[in-house]
Amino acid sequence: MIPSMAGEPAEVARKLPKAELHLHIEGTLEPELMFELARRNAVRLPYASVEELRRAYVFSDLQSFLDIYYAGCRVLLKEQDFYDLTWAYLTRAAAQGVRHAEIFFDPQTHTDRGVPFETVVTGIHRALEDGRARLNITSGLILCFLRHLSADAALRTLAEATPYREWILGVGLDSSEVGHPPVKFKDVYDRAREAGLLPVAHAGEEGPPAYVWEALDALKAQRIDHGVRSIEDERLVGRLVEEQIPLTVCPLSNVKLRVFPNLESHNLKQLLDRGLLVTVNSDDPAYFGGYVADNLQATAAALGLSREQQFLLARNSFVASFLPDESKRAYLTELDRFAAQASLKTIS
Repeated sequence: MIPSMAGEPAEVARKLPKAELHLHIEGTLEPELMFELARRNAVRLPYASVEELRRAYVFSDLQSFLDIYYAGCRVLLKEQDFYDLTWAYLTRAAAQGVRHAEIFFDPQTHTDRGVPFETVVTGIHRALEDGRARLNITSGLILCFLRHLSADAALRTLAEATPYREWILGVGLDSSEVGHPPVKFKDVYDRAREAGLLPVAHAGEEGPPAYVWEALDALKAQRIDHGVRSIEDERLVGRLVEEQIPLTVCPLSNVKLRVFPNLESHNLKQLLDRGLLVTVNSDDPAYFGGYVADNLQATAAALGLSREQQFLLARNSFVASFLPDESKRAYLTELDRFAAQASLKTIS
């Protein structure tokens, strides 16, 4: 029996210990920092103010978001920029109850602009190390290939990552999903797995359930990022439940990008009720209106999730992580302790 948790919904969602498994570090670039870095690096932005930029965050689909996302990345040029970006996310994450984060980064977005791979990964890595020491947030770094680019370009990026293998946990696949099936990247994923990198992949967000099958069978993905369209294929649902393959769901992102018309229409509760290993994450929170606790609170309110279901989502986040078993057990114990203490507050 899971203890009920006392406190206001926002407080519970924020304080609940959790892991974040679907977070694009470039997608945490808040407008204020974007303007600060633009001034620092003498980069001209096509917006006159922070307010004007925020007003532009109205998206009709994934591609309309990506256009602004890639434009914003132009301000990231130096190692310190990537450090500042990552550190800003970690401080926000710590305030939202994140104890462990497995973070995506898109090196091709930067190397194609002439920014060296070393600059990108070193800045991010330094911040993650400081996050462990100063914020007590453990972390892992996942290199994502941009699926709208060629498989050969992905192979070149994997080769660039080789000297930094010890800093990188896994590989992922993101960017425009429709028209870019996972099988396109089978060879690069084979090589990444041979190098000991753990495979995950975006699939089943705008793309069909067939893309989820491909991510599992061709790429051997151990987690599916998004995966909300899996519900359209009963056989796929059965496999995901049987194998307990995690789905890293991003509710506010799904609404912003019109995958669902509103949070009340989201299928997260349905997925949870069917026995899938579902987690809640923030995706690109600077653009989509909320970090991970904000996603949890808003989704719980919209779908009527019980405290037990919120607790289960937090538990799932640690279970679905790539943490060593001993670390998972430690975080799950912390989560149980939090729930027990919250329950005691109800009695007192």
